[in-house]
Amino acid sequence: MKKKRDNPAPGRGEDPPAPAQPRSRRLDAVDRSLIELLQRDGRISHSELARRIGISEATVRSRLQRLIREEIIQVVAVSNPLKLGFGVVGSLRLEVEVPRLERILRELQAIPSLWHIVQTAGGGAIDAEFVLQNLDELRILLYERIGRIQGVRRTETTLFLHYVKRRYDWGTAFP
Repeated sequence: MKKKRDNPAPGRGEDPPAPAQPRSRRLDAVDRSLIELLQRDGRISHSELARRIGISEATVRSRLQRLIREEIIQVVAVSNPLKLGFGVVGSLRLEVEVPRLERILRELQAIPSLWHIVQTAGGGAIDAEFVLQNLDELRILLYERIGRIQGVRRTETTLFLHYVKRRYDWGTAFP
């Protein structure tokens, strides 16, 4: 008879699973129109959004507040860091120990130069993008920050030389 394997006891190097993300309510036609118009022009006024969609400015304001609050959208100026004086821009692929994944993700979130962090499929893989001023900052990031995080097995670094295509107008996946 096989013995059932118990889960490790708390405190033995394993993190509890992350809480499930709350699901947003389904996006309706107005939400989708707002998102698509803002993806084309993030500076469009509330009055112009209202006119194009055929709703009131008050509705535009309340819908946008909800979309922002629920983290469905961010309304920001998307910039090119290479043209803003940052000399080292790139991405990292981290191979990590799965039992320590949640703690590693929390530690990575605390590093200001990592502006984009995603957990990827395939077990213990994390991708991140960074923006730095110089190679010394990259050395510090790799060896003094990430290299000291317990559970990071390996990193692979890619430096960006030139942005060839960056688009943010993909609309929504909802009909």
